[in-house]
This record gives sequence, C-alpha cells and structure tokens, in this order.
Amino acid sequence: MSIDLVLIGLVQGLILALVAYAVMIPFRLLNFPDLTSEGAYPLGGAIGASILLAGFPPVVAIFLSALAGGLAGIVTGLIHLRLKVNTLLAGIIVATMVYSVNLRVMGKPNIALFGTDTIFGSDTTGQTILLLCLTLVLLVAPLFFLLHTEVGLRLRAVGLNPDFAKRQGIPVAQYTLLGLFLAGGYAGMGGSLMVQVQSYMDIGMGVGIVLHALAALMIGESIIGNTTLRRQLLAPLIGALVYQQIQGLALAFGLEPSDLKFFTGAMVLLVIATKKKKPF
Repeated sequence: MSIDLVLIGLVQGLILALVAYAVMIPFRLLNFPDLTSEGAYPLGGAIGASILLAGFPPVVAIFLSALAGGLAGIVTGLIHLRLKVNTLLAGIIVATMVYSVNLRVMGKPNIALFGTDTIFGSDTTGQTILLLCLTLVLLVAPLFFLLHTEVGLRLRAVGLNPDFAKRQGIPVAQYTLLGLFLAGGYAGMGGSLMVQVQSYMDIGMGVGIVLHALAALMIGESIIGNTTLRRQLLAPLIGALVYQQIQGLALAFGLEPSDLKFFTGAMVLLVIATKKKKPF
C-alpha cells in the first residue's frame, strides 16, 4: 500500500471519527439507537458548500453546518418523544426528509468548490492531517470534561436508567435532546469538513455513512473496549483510523471501490460475531 493511500486514509479516518462520535453519543451515552447521522452528515455538507459559495468564511460554514446537523438531531428526538415513534424509524424519517432539504439548499445535485477558500487552503496532505487532529482535540476534549460536569452526569444518567433519572428530578426529554443535538452537530461538522477537503459536494454524499461509522466504532471498541468513559471517547477515533486503513489495504489488494459497502457490512458482522464469542 502506497504512502499516499495511507495519508488519504488518515484524512478520511479523522473525518469519519466525527461521524463515529455522532453514532457513539446516542448509542452508548443515551441508549438511543439513532440513524440521524445518515442525514445530518450530508446536510452539513450541503449547508457548508452553499455557505462557502456565498462568500462566507470557512469557519462560519463549519459552525452553521454543525448547527444544522444538531437541529436534525433535535427533530429526531422530538419525533420520538412527542409522537412515540421508534428511535431508528425517527432517524430514518429525518434522513429521508433531509435529502429534499439538501436539494433545496444546493439548488442542484452537486456543487464544485474548486477555487473557493476553505479552512485547509492550499495545505499539503500532512498539514491537513495536523489541522484535522487539532480539530478533533478541540471537539473531543471539551466533551470529555462536559461529561464529568453535573450536566454530563445527568446526561449519562438518562442513558443508563431514564426512569431513575426522572425520579431524581432530571428532565429526561431535555437531556435526550441535548445529546442528540451534540451527536448531530458532530455529524454535520464532519460533512462540512469532508466537503472542504474534497472541494465538492454531491447529493449522494454520505449514503451508508452510518454503517461506516458503526463499523469504525465497533472496531475501536474491539481494540480498546468501552468499559470506561475515556475508552468510550477514544474508541471512535482509533476505530475510524484503523477502519480506513483496512479499506485502503483492501483497495490495494485489488478490491473494487463498488465492493466497499459489502466489505463494510461483512466487517460489522465479523466484529459482532467476535464480540458475542468474547464479550468485554
């Protein structure tokens, strides 16, 4: 496998880690199985690309993309809490609706950003990797400290036992929406960063992204476990980096890009089978 393929895998892995966090927060911290990232990720890309074309600074585009992704998470939460719709179905409904929203925002199926200023500018791949690493540190470190505050402890209590949390006077619905907002924000930001890295946005971007993120999360948890909060927050990053290198290795050995989704699904099933034989 060439060094260029390894570096590209690192870039994609660091961005995928954001979506893996968007999957981990509802699944692990809230016990709220959710597929909103399938819509929040391309929504972030569509918002980010449109904002950049409008002439706004790249940082503004990223912030608004994260906000839009967070709002998508809130909508999923409200559908579940108010209409009593299954969490997975609520996420699917939102992701489906977001597809039309993206077309409206973009005005066409794809947008080219070549020549448009991005947060990465004319950086080399190495500099892009360093900037993405810094971005992840600035995002994950505050999350770690937040989860040790009273707000974070209440959020985790809602995920562990919502009935007990309610008896303690914790507003379960509000904290559920907070967690989903954070998750959607990570996914939306990931979409915006990917658009700025590749300099284009396509309406089909992000199809199957939840499966990729889930595979990354499960690989990370298989490597370091998820028995502590520190491990839970490291697993998405480690898993995403390893997962992308595995995909790069598969391509280097002759696997067609069109086979990668089947390959990803097989990896998820393999990890599930392994964990059932050897639970943490």
